[in-house]
Amino acid sequence: MTTLEPIERRKLSEDVEQRLLQLIKSQNLKPGDTLPSERQLMADYGVGRPAIREGMQALKRMGVVEIRHGERPRVAEPSFDAVAEQLQETMRHLLAHSEPTMNHLKDARAAFEAQMARFAAEKSTDADVDNLKMILKQQTAAKKDTARFIELDGEYHRAIALISGNPIFATLSHAIFGWLSEFRSDLVHKRGREELTLKEHREILAAIEARDGDAAAELMADHVNRANKLYQQA
Repeated sequence: MTTLEPIERRKLSEDVEQRLLQLIKSQNLKPGDTLPSERQLMADYGVGRPAIREGMQALKRMGVVEIRHGERPRVAEPSFDAVAEQLQETMRHLLAHSEPTMNHLKDARAAFEAQMARFAAEKSTDADVDNLKMILKQQTAAKKDTARFIELDGEYHRAIALISGNPIFATLSHAIFGWLSEFRSDLVHKRGREELTLKEHREILAAIEARDGDAAAELMADHVNRANKLYQQA
């Protein structure tokens, strides 16, 4: 007969986490509403301070609770960025161990970024264009600072996505770029090709400023796919 591993006993902090989620739901707490103090929760749940704090930290990582020093915990404001952060470890595992996932993400990013550029060309204001020019100017000045150059690259793509007016698009742009830059940096930056990146960014910006959606989408797709091809060759 096969010997089965015993079922691991749930940690107290996990029970605290679930009870707090139920408390928020049952009392219909809204963003900004306070939760009971540590002392009150310890008394209510019959557990020690470490379990309460660990459970709270888990909810903080989920983006459900906001914790500030010297204050009672509060229900956090909803945030798409917090949701993307929760996926960070999952994406780390997928991108490190699943080549099909990497290929799917590359394809999805190319289609997504092209559509964002099209939206930007169709919806951008003069202020939006000026903001892109400012980011591009900063990126040009950071050619020799790899970390800053990559950071501004991400800002450029996110700024384009923001023009859509849909915050989910901006979060997706930021998250996808962040995942790739951390786990597969060749997909967002190739050392020695900064001038090519800047040239392509300028061409995309020119199409956006001209309000030419087709050109902006095509140029953006070429820009992203060029990075994909370089990665594939490597």
